Amino acid sequence: MHGFLWKLHKDHHKKDHDSWFERNDAFFIFYAIVSMVLFYLGAQTEFWYGWPLGFGILAYGIAYFLVHDIFIHQRFKIFRNANHWYAKGVRRAHKMHHKHLGKKDGECFGMLIVPFKYFKKQ
Repeated sequence: MHGFLWKLHKDHHKKDHDSWFERNDAFFIFYAIVSMVLFYLGAQTEFWYGWPLGFGILAYGIAYFLVHDIFIHQRFKIFRNANHWYAKGVRRAHKMHHKHLGKKDGECFGMLIVPFKYFKKQ
């Protein structure tokens, strides 16, 4: 996303958005199509590993949507009061990821497996 796909991802790093829908959301559409194609190939051909690949992409998409869009960015107003040490660490790590608004110098936040340094009390 911070490489050759930056054109789709850069609006996600803006502080203000023109619309609720971001170009970054196109990743959901792309990966949903890839997952569906893999399921189809797994069901209709001898490409049996289309099933586990499709489920893996689907599971990542669900995790990304729940953790990144709902929990971290609060695009839907649920999980707002999560005050657990893990929740705080995930939010802290993602805040550091968004500290740099440009393509360069961005810090990887890990999404589900967050570096230990973000769990330390501040």
